[in-house]
Amino acid sequence: MCGVVGLVAQSNVNQDIYDALTILQHRGQDAAGIATCHGGQLFLRKNNGLVRDVFRADHMTRLQGRIGIGHVRYPTAGSCSGAEAQPFYVNSPYGVALAHNGNLTNSDELRQHLFETDRRHINTGSDSEVLLNILAHELQKINKDRVDEKDVFEAIRGVHKRCRGSYATVAMITGYGIVGFTDPHGIRPLAYGRRITAEGDEWMIASETVALTALGFSEIREVGAGCAVVIDKDGHVYHEQCIDNPHYTPCIFEYVYLARPDSTIGGVSVYQSRLRMGEKLADNIRKTWPDYQIDVVIPIPDTSRPAALTLANRLGIPFREGLVKNRYIGRTFIMPGQQQRKKSVRQKLSAIREEFEGKSVLLVDDSIVRGTTSRQLIDMAREAGAKKVYFASAAPPVRYPNVYGIDMPAAEELIAHGKTEAEIAIILGADKLFYQTLDDLLDSVRFYNPQLTEFECSVFDGKYVTGDVNEAYLKKLEQKRSDNAKRADTQIKNNLIDLSSQTYS
Repeated sequence: MCGVVGLVAQSNVNQDIYDALTILQHRGQDAAGIATCHGGQLFLRKNNGLVRDVFRADHMTRLQGRIGIGHVRYPTAGSCSGAEAQPFYVNSPYGVALAHNGNLTNSDELRQHLFETDRRHINTGSDSEVLLNILAHELQKINKDRVDEKDVFEAIRGVHKRCRGSYATVAMITGYGIVGFTDPHGIRPLAYGRRITAEGDEWMIASETVALTALGFSEIREVGAGCAVVIDKDGHVYHEQCIDNPHYTPCIFEYVYLARPDSTIGGVSVYQSRLRMGEKLADNIRKTWPDYQIDVVIPIPDTSRPAALTLANRLGIPFREGLVKNRYIGRTFIMPGQQQRKKSVRQKLSAIREEFEGKSVLLVDDSIVRGTTSRQLIDMAREAGAKKVYFASAAPPVRYPNVYGIDMPAAEELIAHGKTEAEIAIILGADKLFYQTLDDLLDSVRFYNPQLTEFECSVFDGKYVTGDVNEAYLKKLEQKRSDNAKRADTQIKNNLIDLSSQTYS
């Protein structure tokens, strides 16, 4: 999960890209970067950390230009090094910078082909650098001094022929403009819009519509599955379908957790879909436990609030804010490494004893992934005096790894993998456990746009829409992305730092 943004404006874009990245900060808190172009020269600043920490006044001053792209990242494979922060850049042809949200499922194959056939060197372990070099090679095949929108669309068609997996991408061609494009399934969201100024029109591409609306952009359109939008430096906009037979299957987990509630994906308000998830979950509780005895419904802040509110209303149970969030702690789900996740939960949330003491409490969360947070929250509720602690998830059991850019890698680390709901309840320490059904989850989104016929639901049903994911791939991914692999990767990086700091006589 990452956030991308691209902008063509009438004045320097540095501040607007910075602001857009802070709005998209929930999509990645590990690294950030901005690349701009002025007078045919590219300016780049990227590093590990939050947006506010990566960019100081002197960095912003140097990021000159009326076109630019930005990125916020969290790592899906081990710890993120500064070298893997985005955007990435290659100088041939034309000078191309790229920022990517998603994951290429054939990146190893592409990496080998780039080296052996295309004669291109990949300097990091990031599949985003692979994607950049594929795009650069397709542009180079055009063999022209300058490109136009037709050339760019042709290059993106070449990218689609070679790349598999998920990619919502922004790229900047130095001196020309910016490009946004998505994979043939549109798994990750991407949208663009226009802002009218006295000097002329300005255009932005972003991972979520909230980044556009918050900065005054309107006439917002989504970049469809397999589509591309090209915006040149003079503000001319071109939109084209770049693949035959696209198959739009947006990631259902964007609605559950990833996206901000004030965003719209596939024509559906994320907030409204979460409200309906709560209603569906309430109906399921009433069906399976007609004589339910719950004194209070308490959401796990922040993502689950809409679902918890409508659930409480539907069941006629008081809704209370019983958990207080420390807003200076990052999203627990995207913390790299299990030990860091465990430590952060207690730092992140604390209980209001008056809302728990002597009560039968229903805690509502958006989902249960590894179960680390859920276990600790149930323990916290009991420590605060709860008589009974029930737990409800607005999403179905997460049983399978995600290969499209979300850090749900090793099946053995998912609490629901290979277990019944009764077994999961025992592990969590809950008196009762309720899950959303997959049909009800999908209906919660489809209700607002019946034309959304299919979704990417692999974490729930184990079906991978790109059709190229098998057991061998998942096993290899597990070895790279498990918590054990992350700890080993961190240790290697620490050892390298220690060696580099030694002084030799």
